[in-house]
Formats: sequence, C-alpha cells, structure tokens
Amino acid sequence: MATDRPRVIVGVSGSPGSLHALRCAVAEARLRDREVWSVIAWIPQGGELAYGRFPCPTLLRIWRDAAAGRMLTAWEEALGGVPPDLTVHMIAPRGTPGPMLVQLADRDGDLLVVGAGTRNVLVRTLTRSVSRYCLARARCAVLTVPPPPLERELAHHPLARRRIIRQITRSHAH
Repeated sequence: MATDRPRVIVGVSGSPGSLHALRCAVAEARLRDREVWSVIAWIPQGGELAYGRFPCPTLLRIWRDAAAGRMLTAWEEALGGVPPDLTVHMIAPRGTPGPMLVQLADRDGDLLVVGAGTRNVLVRTLTRSVSRYCLARARCAVLTVPPPPLERELAHHPLARRRIIRQITRSHAH
C-alpha cells in the first residue's frame, strides 16, 4: 500500500464531526489531486492492559472487522460511498487515534484532516481531544474541521437535542 503520491489522511470514527471531516478531506483531495487515506484506529475492548492479561486473536479479528465496518458505514453516510474518481486507502490499525494518525501522517506533503470535536465543556473535560493531540504533534499540515452547523447548534441547546433524539427514535420505531 506504500505510495509516494501526496496524501490526505483523515481520521474517521463515525461521529457527525468525523463525517464532516471526511467530506472536507475528499474535497481537499480533489482540489490538491491527492490520494485519500481513511483511518479508523481502534483498541481492544477493555483496553490494551486487559487484553494483555487475556489475549484472544479471534476477538482481535472481530474488533478489527467491526472498526472496518464502521469506516465503510461512515463513507456511506458522509458521501454515499467511496467516490470513483479518487484513490482511497482504508486502514483500521490497532492503536489510539491521535498517536496513530500522527504516526501515519509522517510526510511533509501530507495533509491530516480531523474533526475538531464537540464544543460541550463536560465532554471536552472528560475525554482526550484527537484534534488537539494531532495539532501539537503532527509533522505535516493539519486541518481541523469544526462540527457541522446542526451539531454546533445542538451543543448549545441540550433540550433541543433531547427533543430531536426522541423524534428520531419515534420515527424509527414506526
């Protein structure tokens, strides 16, 4: 899979922010005539420490395949599938997202695209920010994509978010 062509490397998780980042990465790849490397990093459920105590190669394959499935679903949801006009590489390496993205985006000409994450103060406090990690450590250009407008609006209106989730849940139940 090694190539010398310039790359746009995009972190994918399936979140609304990562879907927005994926659309932006595709636009950048077209604009700059680059390959797209779509990356979904994963770790064993329970963490590496727990897996080290009770290793199971079958479970690793299941988790890797599940991550790859989430990436394909993200492409479907963001763009209706992989665009035929681009060279796209999809990889699901085992590792923590920030460090894995920085490790893969190791060329000066690379462009690393990541979602900027949520604006919710509580969530930001409790979780690590992949975008902040990449901005601080990447050796290439990093494009952080803010959340899509609807997600930004919902972040400031928790009651509206609950109402929309209830509406979606009801519509799927019927």
